Amino acid sequence: MKQYKVGIIGCTGMVGQRFATLLENHPWFEVSALAASPRSAGKTFREAAGGRWLMGKPLPPSMADMTVLDATADIKKIAESVDFVFCAVDMKKDEIKDLEEAYAKAECPVISNNSAHRATPDVPMIVPELNASHAEVIPFQRKRLGTKRGFIAVKSNCSLQSYVPALFPLSEFGVSKVLVCTYQAISGAGKTFDTWPEILDNVIPYIGGEEEKSEQEPLKIWGRVENGVIVPARAPAFTAQCLRVPVSDGHMAAVFASFAHKPSKEQMIQTWTGFKGEAQKLHLPSAPIQFLHYFEEDNMPQTKLNRNLENGMAVSIGRLREDSQYDYKFVCLSHNTLRGAAGGAVLMAELLCAKGYMD
Repeated sequence: MKQYKVGIIGCTGMVGQRFATLLENHPWFEVSALAASPRSAGKTFREAAGGRWLMGKPLPPSMADMTVLDATADIKKIAESVDFVFCAVDMKKDEIKDLEEAYAKAECPVISNNSAHRATPDVPMIVPELNASHAEVIPFQRKRLGTKRGFIAVKSNCSLQSYVPALFPLSEFGVSKVLVCTYQAISGAGKTFDTWPEILDNVIPYIGGEEEKSEQEPLKIWGRVENGVIVPARAPAFTAQCLRVPVSDGHMAAVFASFAHKPSKEQMIQTWTGFKGEAQKLHLPSAPIQFLHYFEEDNMPQTKLNRNLENGMAVSIGRLREDSQYDYKFVCLSHNTLRGAAGGAVLMAELLCAKGYMD
C-alpha cells in the first residue's frame, strides 16, 4: 500500500491525542503536520500538550518536537504538506463546517470526528464494516465543492458504535423499532476522573444533543446513495435515552428491538459471529479480525474487561433474551475513543485509501 502523509487538526484535545498514539507506528500513515488553536500554534507538540496529556501512553517521541500550526490560519501550508487530515477540533458547529470545507477546497481530504457535517446529504458517515458503499457519494460532493481531490467524510456519534453494529447485520430480518439506553464514559466528554471529580459516585441523566444523534444518525447509516446524496432510511424507528456514568472509557448500550420477521435467538447469534464487513475483507490494518463478539455468560460483557477487545476496535454483545414488549433485548459495548472516535476514523481513512479515494 502507498504511504500517506497525514495531519491531525485539533491535536491537543483528547481525541487528537488519541489520533497521535494510534498513528505513531501506523503502517500506511505518517504524521507530517499538527495543528490546533492559536494559543498552541508556534509551540512544540510537547509544549502545547503540556500537563494536558491524557493518554495512558506517552506522547509519541516522533511528534514531540513538531511545531504545532494554526488550524485556521495555516490551512494552505498544511494542505500542501499532507495527503489528508484527521479533524477533531473543539469549535462551534458553524466554525467547524467552514473549517472542514476550507481544507476540502484546498484539495485536502478531511476525515472528521466532529458532528458538524454528519447531516450534510453528500457527506458520507461511514462505519467501514456496515456502509462502505456510501463512499460512492464522494464524487458528487467534489462536484458541489468544485474540487478534484478534496472532500469531507465523517464518523458517526461515538455511542452509535456500540449498538448500531449489532443491529445492522440483522437487517435481513427487518429491524422495525429500537429502544436504546446508553451508559456513556466520561472520556466522551473529554474528561478524566481528575478533571471531573463531580462524576464520582454519580450518574448524570442528560448529555446535550446525544439523544437526537442516537435516534437520527442510524437512519443515515441505513440509508442509500441516490441522485448524488445519501437518502436516510425510514426504518428502523429509534428512541434513545443517554446517561453519563462514572466510567473512564467504554460506552454500553441496553437495546430492545422488534423485527418484521422475528429471528430465533440462534439465528441472531449466528449472524453476529459470522459477520464480516468490508474492513475485514480488505484486511485493513486497524480492523478487528472478529468485529462482533457474543458472550454467553450472564454477566458479560463488562466495560472494564472488554472495552479493549481487539485493540478497542471490536464490539461486544451479550445477554440476548426475549422481551415482553419488544421481540428481544441485549447489551452491547464498545470503546468510545477507539472504535467510537479516533480508531473508527483511522479505519475509515484506511478504507478510503484502499478504495482509491485519497489518490
